[in-house]
Amino acid sequence: MITCYLRYIIDPFKLKEFEHYGKIWIPLVEKFGGTHHGYFLPSEGASDVALAMFSFPSLAKYEEYRTKSFDDPECQAAFKYAEETRCFISYERSFFRPVFA
Repeated sequence: MITCYLRYIIDPFKLKEFEHYGKIWIPLVEKFGGTHHGYFLPSEGASDVALAMFSFPSLAKYEEYRTKSFDDPECQAAFKYAEETRCFISYERSFFRPVFA
């Protein structure tokens, strides 16, 4: 299993738009075989940082999702929504593997 961790720098004045963006992507990740662990929006502390995490059975499955997402109309609409609203400024992506007992 591989978990993708996304750290966004968001526009704090567009929090509603970013929340909507997150709600769009949760089912899209799941549509392509991933498990979404949610978006995490600012509450206390920094008001311009948001997080998201989702997992795929393998890095190969994640790459397959990425490839398919570029051709999927719903994913393209989500990309366009982010571009039009500019609800986030930047993001960084890291990958982790879980360790269980």
